[in-house]
Order: sequence, then C-alpha cells, then structure tokens
Amino acid sequence: MNDLIARLTAEANLTPEQAQKAVEVIANYVKEQFPMIGGAVDQIFKSK
Repeated sequence: MNDLIARLTAEANLTPEQAQKAVEVIANYVKEQFPMIGGAVDQIFKSK
C-alpha cells in the first residue's frame, strides 16, 4: 500500500494523509460492494 500512497502523492498531488485516506475509502467501498472478497481486499491494501 505504501507504493500506492507514494504514487498518489506524486501523480495526484495529494498529501500523504490525503492519499492514505483515499486508499482507505476505496478499499472500504470495494469491500461493501463485494463482501465476498473482503479478505482479499484487506490483503491487497495492507501496509507493508
């Protein structure tokens, strides 16, 4: 997830805090829409 946050910071001109929140919102949205893959989403977006 740190790579994604760095990319959002660089390419979307977001602060690290904004990028972190954006990733959290997206992950939560995907889990709400597709609860059967919630565990996979958690693994994809977990911090390293």
